[in-house]
Amino acid sequence: MAQAAERAKAADKGKRAKAARAPAGRTPGTNQPGLPQESLLKAYRDMLLIRRFEEKAGQLYGMGLIGGFCHLYIGQEAVVVGIQLALGKGDQVITSYRDHGHMLATGMEARGVMAELTGREGGYSRGKGGSMHMFSKEQNFFGGHGIVAAQVSLGTGLAFSNRYRGNDRVCVTYFGDGASNQGQVFESFNLAALMKLPCIYVIENNKYGMGTAVDRSSASRDLSQNGAPWGIPGAQVDGMDVEAMHAAAEIAVAHCRAGKGPYLLEVKTYRYRGHSMSDPGRYRTREEVQKMRTERDCIEGARHKLEGMGVAEAAFKTIDDEVKRIVQDSADFAQSSPEPDPKELWTDVLVES
Repeated sequence: MAQAAERAKAADKGKRAKAARAPAGRTPGTNQPGLPQESLLKAYRDMLLIRRFEEKAGQLYGMGLIGGFCHLYIGQEAVVVGIQLALGKGDQVITSYRDHGHMLATGMEARGVMAELTGREGGYSRGKGGSMHMFSKEQNFFGGHGIVAAQVSLGTGLAFSNRYRGNDRVCVTYFGDGASNQGQVFESFNLAALMKLPCIYVIENNKYGMGTAVDRSSASRDLSQNGAPWGIPGAQVDGMDVEAMHAAAEIAVAHCRAGKGPYLLEVKTYRYRGHSMSDPGRYRTREEVQKMRTERDCIEGARHKLEGMGVAEAAFKTIDDEVKRIVQDSADFAQSSPEPDPKELWTDVLVES
């Protein structure tokens, strides 16, 4: 009996290891069922909210109501929504400057995010952070960081705090393919592996670091294996499929909660807009972008799956109406919220004890 149990345990371990190495375009773990209808419907709603919010942000930017940099998340919505479904209360999230979608997925209010984009007092950083620099302690969202790859070291530090406190929380640290070759990323890998920190590193590989294709900037052709020298397990995931994202995140979260150290996910995704609002995107063809929109869109893919489950058109209309209301309300609030008092220049600079 004991030998049979050990064989079964070993077989199960082998299956999990194989699942973690699932290639791009496949949900890790071929036996894993997709999301139940209720969860998939929530994922659809959250992705649609991010999409419509970003479209509205783009409009406000064009009207001159948003200044500075503005990096939209349109096309990549399945990544953060799928991962967020696998997280629990107290888990932390930190990311770079393409961050509005992450904020909304963690539960931050659309009003506060949009008001921050427009530099208003009602924003999450009281109008002083703008698109790239806002956070929410209540939602365990730690930014929004403008320096390429800077958040990777900080995310590693958040994971260290979890280990130090002896809790079972994990930190999801997002960065792009353009940041994946920065020195501090590999320093973070080394420390996280050495101390077995509960950090999930997520490379959002949208194929272009600003205007440079990833195959022109990275000698690695499989970014999921960038942690291999430190023994960090990794997997490639279809980032245009919210169910694949959720399945991969479940494996990564379980790995970290079990005290096995960090985990790396390379997410194959795609952004429909330019790197920022000032990017004309001449380094890729319109046909390439349109092909992704028509054949691989994460929201349309989720809708098609839900229709196959029997979800009626009325349910989609209800969600669409709700999302439109939230987004319009956020835009109205952002434009009516007052600008920060000039005295705010002197606040949040130093920590007073």
